[in-house]
Amino acid sequence: MPAPVSASAPAEAAAPAPAAPRAARGARTPVLALPEARWAAVATVAFLLALPLQLLDTTAWLWGPLYAVAYAAGGWEPGLEGLKALREKTLDVDLLMVVAALGAAAIGQVMDGALLVVIFATSGALEALATARTEDSVRGLLDLAPATATRLAADGTEETVAASELAVGDVLLIRPGERVGADARVVEGDSDVDQATITGEPLPVPKGAGDEVFAGTLNGTGALRVRVVRDPSDTVIARIVALVEEATRTKAPTQLFIERVEQRYALGMVAATLAVFLVPLAFGDALTDALLRAMTFMIVASPCAVVLATMPPLLSAIANAGRHGVLIKSAVVMERIGRTDTVAFDKTGTLTEGVPQVTEVRPELPYTEDELLTLAASVEQRSEHPVGRAIVLAARERGLSPHPVEAFESMPGKGVSGRVLKGAGLDIAAGSPHHLGVEATAAPGTEVAVQVDGRLAGRLTLTDTLRPTAPEAVRALAARTGTAPVLLTGDHEHAAAAVAQRTGIAPGDVRAGLLPHEKAAAVRELADAGRTVLLVGDGVNDAPALAAAHTGVAMGRGGSDLALETADAVLVRDELGAVERTVALSRRARRLVVQNLVIAGVFIAGLVIWDLAGHLPLPLGVAGHEGSTVLVGLNGLRLLRERAWTR
Repeated sequence: MPAPVSASAPAEAAAPAPAAPRAARGARTPVLALPEARWAAVATVAFLLALPLQLLDTTAWLWGPLYAVAYAAGGWEPGLEGLKALREKTLDVDLLMVVAALGAAAIGQVMDGALLVVIFATSGALEALATARTEDSVRGLLDLAPATATRLAADGTEETVAASELAVGDVLLIRPGERVGADARVVEGDSDVDQATITGEPLPVPKGAGDEVFAGTLNGTGALRVRVVRDPSDTVIARIVALVEEATRTKAPTQLFIERVEQRYALGMVAATLAVFLVPLAFGDALTDALLRAMTFMIVASPCAVVLATMPPLLSAIANAGRHGVLIKSAVVMERIGRTDTVAFDKTGTLTEGVPQVTEVRPELPYTEDELLTLAASVEQRSEHPVGRAIVLAARERGLSPHPVEAFESMPGKGVSGRVLKGAGLDIAAGSPHHLGVEATAAPGTEVAVQVDGRLAGRLTLTDTLRPTAPEAVRALAARTGTAPVLLTGDHEHAAAAVAQRTGIAPGDVRAGLLPHEKAAAVRELADAGRTVLLVGDGVNDAPALAAAHTGVAMGRGGSDLALETADAVLVRDELGAVERTVALSRRARRLVVQNLVIAGVFIAGLVIWDLAGHLPLPLGVAGHEGSTVLVGLNGLRLLRERAWTR
């Protein structure tokens, strides 16, 4: 069991002060917490009390005030918003519904008008609930982070502070079983941290000095002393919430098109309503009959369901993807991802972990593998280069102990050298074969030549670690898009070919040795060929290509700030399999949008034809129109379910 951090902060220390009350993780907004729902409930109750009194033929003084309450409770807000829009010379559909209800009341159809108001208010409450539930799904992530943290002063004393007040450089004490209060780096202590909520890793991860921990992750049995490395507003969780909230404020092209058409449609609908009223009146129809038919037409021709067809599916998809570690920056992006037919991958840090490891040790006589690796690790132990660290790690994994070194020298881009204090001393150099004057071989990966006293002692081959999920992700995307993914990398051809072979990418779909502008040009070439390209990358060198692609997706954990800013979406957990699921989710959202538009169009067309060609009762027209609006709204919410992601 890991030891406590210090005597002043034992694992058994008293628990910190209780956090301020917070909503439980995954808590949903109660329906009656929404003002729209409360007003709709009042209108509904008043209508249900008035209806039997009217049907029992009681005095109008009993049921009339109740209907008035229903009109006022359900109609005041859409009426007020409609008047505000009218002041700005915009015709709001909500105002037309209120006018239709008042018109029905004016000709004696008080119950029919009240029914319209009640159903209209109910559909508005459902729309507000849909928006609230989408926000709940995203904001629930914030509940993972504790409200308070234990901060340590320079003299070791503890104070409980709000997590929002933490600053970069603060030192925190994380006791066993507590959640980490900020993105930080361990300075002392050992423990296992459950970070599945951020990275998706199923098992707790060992943490020690130098390791990074994330806000909201759960500490295990050891105590940790950590130093805050990010402002509370810039933690991984905060970024998730900010990006998804930003996405919900954008509108997809389909929605923007509908809104452009809506104004012209509404004006045309008003003109048609006047025609439906005046033409029959001119041919001798009774005033009441003509006005009732016109009011019914205005209701059933209203495009409420069409307006609601697009955004609920896209917002639900954005929220669902955000819960699973994929940040979609806008509704435009969510709609566009589903059109992807070609996926391009960067290699290093994307298909691979970006961490080299020694995969082959080839000594020259008289040296053995262990002797060669020991000598190389001896001279590399002071190096900060990833290749040097990988060589030292490989030696330690074999139980080998590097020798002390003096006169160490590092030559960036070339290698290292030093004198190993073994016996009379050996001059060791390790670096690129070209720099050491040694002929390079065709082995895939990075080759390091090792010289002892100016003579070749052997070679080490290092290759990047392939992400375990990469082969399956490539296969799934090929099946989903119908086109094999391509590999675009700045690495040399041998390394690219090795990764392509292990992931199932065909040799003809590999382009190696690309500079950043050449990688972007390759993406544009695919686009010019009629492809809709989604690029997955992580580095600064990928930023031009991420910008050139129809959709750019950045790796969240190791991605550069420039890549994260340039990309349209971010894989917070670096889970490549999530790309295919996001494409599938986007396609389902687009299908639901089409379904909703069809549902809305069929209802409007059917009810309008019925009203013009026959006699459509006003209550039935109200029920059909508002019922289609409710149906469209609920259909869009289907993508909030967990099953929508796992299918």
